[in-house]
Amino acid sequence: MRVGTGESTAVLLKAVPRLESSIWTRAYLRLLLGGDTACALLACVCVLGVRLASGVYVPIAEYVLGLSLLVGWPVALMMGGAYRQRANGEGTEEFKAVFNGGIGLMATTAILAYATQTAIARSFVMAMLPLALGGTLYFRYRMRKRLHRRRAIGEYTRQVIAVGHRESILDLVVQFRRQPHHGMRVVGACLPDDTLDVDVDGIPVLGSFSDVAKVVEHSRADAVAVLACPELDGAALRRLAWSLETARTDLFVAPALMDVAGPRISIRPVAGMPLLHVEHPEFDGTRQLAKAVFDRLVAGVALLVLALPLLALALVIRLTSQGPALFHQTRVGRGGEEFRVVKFRTMVVDAERLKKQLLEANEFDGVLFKIRNDPRITRVGAFLRRYSLDELPQLLNVIRGEMSLVGPRPPLPEEVARYGADVRRRLVVKPGMTGLWQVSGRSDLTWEESVRLDLRYVENWSLILDLQILWKTWSVVTRGEGAY
Repeated sequence: MRVGTGESTAVLLKAVPRLESSIWTRAYLRLLLGGDTACALLACVCVLGVRLASGVYVPIAEYVLGLSLLVGWPVALMMGGAYRQRANGEGTEEFKAVFNGGIGLMATTAILAYATQTAIARSFVMAMLPLALGGTLYFRYRMRKRLHRRRAIGEYTRQVIAVGHRESILDLVVQFRRQPHHGMRVVGACLPDDTLDVDVDGIPVLGSFSDVAKVVEHSRADAVAVLACPELDGAALRRLAWSLETARTDLFVAPALMDVAGPRISIRPVAGMPLLHVEHPEFDGTRQLAKAVFDRLVAGVALLVLALPLLALALVIRLTSQGPALFHQTRVGRGGEEFRVVKFRTMVVDAERLKKQLLEANEFDGVLFKIRNDPRITRVGAFLRRYSLDELPQLLNVIRGEMSLVGPRPPLPEEVARYGADVRRRLVVKPGMTGLWQVSGRSDLTWEESVRLDLRYVENWSLILDLQILWKTWSVVTRGEGAY
């Protein structure tokens, strides 16, 4: 049932649904353009209204500036890259583009005013443009959330043909299904010539590596994702890119270093060849010092603010079940050093003894022990776990320097004893109260997925990434999903 095998393939390709992504993309960009212009208009009206209401004389030049903003604002954002398709939907590129466009327009306005000796009140410029920038950033944030909701129900997605070996394609399919907000849906696969599979977890195999262009033409896919495989070398990828030019089909190529991304990767021409340069991650130095200072400062402030709520939770735990309010357990930190983690007790006192009787009921497919309806958890403990309130005392571990606010999950010594060589890579950084595993599914993740997320964080950590994870943690915790 592959391309070129006759009528059966034609029927299969017709069965693949098609969303005109180019149409929704243009409509979405028009909506962004209208919203950005409305934000500029609102900023102009607000500032002019306040000045007129306060009895301040508004010169003609400021009215002209306000009208010019309605045209100049979207133009500045466009020059900053805020309307590029790849910038919308995920990551920080969209917000950076909006910020750069706004700052650029502010600088241009100030320079032109100085060069032409135009009498414009500083308060007018310093209020209107930042207000437009703030409004636009909030509008883009709400639009992104709306886009994610539409993608969660199968709309506003790009159809992808995955090219590679079965295992790598299956991993890609699982990730796209788990995180539909990326807007990518695999509708077909191309496997090596000697593969006899007719589907990959329900995704039809439509051809081999030599049939990719024909498969794209028949299925009218929006993109091709080439996963790391030795059969597709530079020459093969170049020919594939040429064959996709006419239909303007996007081509994505996954490097062999799957978990390395961001500023660590750059392409440098050497001897006429584009080489992928991968910088080593920084686990010491000024960046780590900044992270340590940030962690302890935020943890200290959080403890001061939450002191009374934490005391109240401790009192509730003591009154509703026998045993202490706090639970201490040995965990493994950076470099394999053990420390005592502090948490609110959510289980009965003899939970560790009862664990041996429940090993056969383990629902996790790795070295972790997890049961969705664990009988050892108290009624108050279930509430604390659902909203991760039991982990708040770990702020003390952060202040002591044993943990970080963001990092891999802190493992038990018996878990570390079963780690392979690759998994031990998690121990080169401090464990965290939250991390990529927390904002990507929590306990609903498989062992392999949680390990991959931890390794991805280790390879790409930065203070900006920490801030993003902390921001997303609030949303995940308040929904209480995947916690047990």
